[in-house]
Amino acid sequence: MSDATSRPKGDEDITVVHLMRHGEVHNPDGVLYGRRAGYHLSELGRQMADRVAESLAGRDITYVVSSPLERAQETATPIAKTHGLDLATDERLIEAANVFEGKTFGVGDGALRKPGNWKHLTNPFQPSWGEPYVEQVVRMMGALDAAKDAARGHEAVCVSHQLPIWIVRSFVEKRRLWHDPRRRQCTLASLTSFTYRGDRIVSVGYSEPARDLVPAHLLAGAKPVKGKSKAFGA
Repeated sequence: MSDATSRPKGDEDITVVHLMRHGEVHNPDGVLYGRRAGYHLSELGRQMADRVAESLAGRDITYVVSSPLERAQETATPIAKTHGLDLATDERLIEAANVFEGKTFGVGDGALRKPGNWKHLTNPFQPSWGEPYVEQVVRMMGALDAAKDAARGHEAVCVSHQLPIWIVRSFVEKRRLWHDPRRRQCTLASLTSFTYRGDRIVSVGYSEPARDLVPAHLLAGAKPVKGKSKAFGA
């Protein structure tokens, strides 16, 4: 797997599309906010967005697009501004739908302790609690292809959300779509980068330009902490 920001030089047929996860969100109540409006970046989240914009300042980025949700738009704005670009919006980059939206979903507390919610946990392969993985693949591949076409021969940044990014990466890398959420390699403000030769993806890279700003319990593979769920920052 190549570094997320490496790009072959001198080849006009090469396009790189960076899928970026948004920065940390202000969410003191620990709500699984999903597609709900009104959730904005925290001060730390804004620092993450600025850090990634700085790290990409020298890149050949000609197109920046975001999920319609505020946290994604706010993450994408510094990147678009750095490159003098208008920020586009693509509904296909939105967070995955989830029946637990609006509820707390921590470790050892919240929604999972209520028997009425257990019916939504019957099929982890689909999954039964939200938008089917296959549907996420279809819309995210569509968004990636559109960004590739918009930035052909250059680079694009698409700001989205953890689960859709991980699912489309798993599909491209030919892994099963059902998985342990704790094992997703998709930290806040990370870049999952798809290199295209023509219309074909030839490599996938990953990097974390703001890793030092990410709380330890939100890093990939970190042990769960009671009351602090990765799902909150999806």
